[in-house]
Amino acid sequence: MNRCQHFLVSGRVQGVFFRAATEAAARRWGLTGWVRNLADGSVELVACGAEAELAELERWLWQGPPRARVEHVKSRETELQAFGGFSIRG
Repeated sequence: MNRCQHFLVSGRVQGVFFRAATEAAARRWGLTGWVRNLADGSVELVACGAEAELAELERWLWQGPPRARVEHVKSRETELQAFGGFSIRG
């Protein structure tokens, strides 16, 4: 059963290729949605797909790409949405 999850990731997550690495990870697990930087230095994303793959993504978000230093990942379920893939937004 598919569902959507909203994530906020904080720490040193901008300027370290976090969005591109998140996009690659989400596509690897067959997830759809988007990722973007926020003005406060955090990264926001919505990912939709199977529960097991969303759990894999959440575990990965706590690590991020090699230069990232993740301090916190906040997660909440959100309404089911349809996306044509996974993309990076402004």
